[in-house]
Amino acid sequence: MSTFLLEIVTPEHVVFSREVESLTVRGLEGELGILPGHIPFVTPLQVAPLVIRSGGKTQTIAVHGGFVEVQGDKAIVLAESAELPEEIDLERAIAARERAERRLSASEQDRIDHRRAELALQKAITRINVSSRSKE
Repeated sequence: MSTFLLEIVTPEHVVFSREVESLTVRGLEGELGILPGHIPFVTPLQVAPLVIRSGGKTQTIAVHGGFVEVQGDKAIVLAESAELPEEIDLERAIAARERAERRLSASEQDRIDHRRAELALQKAITRINVSSRSKE
């Protein structure tokens, strides 16, 4: 099966750099599947798990915003932050989800705090999903 190079980069470090068979990301318009030979494009990413398939195995990485660029035989994810399943503290993520849900349920929220709480909730849920999938 043919492959392409996938690099996942944050401002701090390179999270992932390997040949893969496919990549699934969630852009602003919905889920995008990327295979070798995909047309070139750039799109912003949502806070969501990124799914990599290679060598008959599936790996999920928590990606918290950024962009994906596909060019030739290479895809680069420039993420605000990204976490491998083994880097996620599940208990901390569950506590963060609960805090965000409490903030969202409070009736007197200004718009900025509400948006921050929504983003914190999305990140926590993404971490929980990625951590849980890696244990299956």
